[in-house]
Amino acid sequence: MNPRFIAGLLLLSAPLAAQMPVPATHPRVRAAMAAAGADSAWTLDQQISICEIPAPPFKERMRGLEFRRRLEALGLRNVRLDSVGNVIAERPGTGKGPSVMLAGHLDTVFPEGTDVKVKRTGARLSAPGIADDCRGLAVVLTVARAFQRANVSTNGTVYFVGDVGEEGAGNLRGVRHLFERELAGKIDYFVSIDEDDLGLITRAVGSNRYRVAFKGPGGHSWGAFGTVNPIHALGRAIAAIAELRVPQSPKTTFSVGTVTGGTSVNAIPFEASAEVDLRSESADALRELDAKVKSIFQAALAAENARWGAGRDGKPALTLQIDTIGLRPANNAQTARSTIVATAIAAGRALGFTPSPQAASTDANLPLSLGIPAIVIGFGGRSGDSHSLTEWYEPSSTSATGPQWAVLLVAALAGVR
Repeated sequence: MNPRFIAGLLLLSAPLAAQMPVPATHPRVRAAMAAAGADSAWTLDQQISICEIPAPPFKERMRGLEFRRRLEALGLRNVRLDSVGNVIAERPGTGKGPSVMLAGHLDTVFPEGTDVKVKRTGARLSAPGIADDCRGLAVVLTVARAFQRANVSTNGTVYFVGDVGEEGAGNLRGVRHLFERELAGKIDYFVSIDEDDLGLITRAVGSNRYRVAFKGPGGHSWGAFGTVNPIHALGRAIAAIAELRVPQSPKTTFSVGTVTGGTSVNAIPFEASAEVDLRSESADALRELDAKVKSIFQAALAAENARWGAGRDGKPALTLQIDTIGLRPANNAQTARSTIVATAIAAGRALGFTPSPQAASTDANLPLSLGIPAIVIGFGGRSGDSHSLTEWYEPSSTSATGPQWAVLLVAALAGVR
């Protein structure tokens, strides 16, 4: 058994308000934690083999089918793919306790054709998505396997899930479907495994994402000089956005992430577009930033048209189109005194560490926006270079602790008999 767990049983600390009882000494829960700790090599094998199944944005099906097969092999019930591609498995409780969803996300940020073969350099594993979130998916399987092997009996039903659409343009479509349709009204607590080491995400960073396009008639750079220029307008807007001042607390950020447009050096473009990411821990601060950025684009449109007299005497005017490509609601109301957070911290303490709550943009944003308690916990081990081709994962002293934490937390939230 992991030495952190043994030490944790002797750890004395004042209980946090509102926490569920943490069954660290329950014989079957202890057996499940021991199994999860002993399964580190098995978990790593799951992580590697899952990672080598491509799961580009909106094309997670191959990985989803294999994830479903592995959940079925563990003997879970009603294992299925829903209409958007989420993989769902059930482990029924007595029907008299809270239901808990434990999830990892299937998708990656990497386009189709990306080499996802895992490379080893000593203990380090490198591949796109090896940590985010192949490690999370592997831990979901490990927890399910540990519950099955130790015959843990929970009061509430536990759902083991691999969801789609967590990254980027996926716009949380997987959890959105789960909580608004597939399992609407059935989940009391949501726990996602999608954080490095033993991290704990308890607050939702909101994000508004837009694709903005300036459009004009285009023309020859010499012969049509004086025609409105979409790239010039976009440049005006980007320069103004770069000068914005945003609060440090609550942390609020902005970024123009992509810029496209133009066909030739000697042509006035007919279109220029950009993708913009706005974020904040505060819904009010995000709303204020959103209004400022939109007014900047409108001002850039007016300035470019005024510069060339567009819209008068039949001169073609520039137009502006703003399309929403992602909305993630902010929520910082969930404090350390909330049941799910207090229980996660207490479970960590029982294992010999005290997690520090942080804020991030994750699958938890969606259930939090619906008033459903939700957190993200660490998967154990070290990782880095997330969302890059050099992404890596490395086992460490916390590699077994991550799955054990998930076992103990789910058992505490669902209740054990």
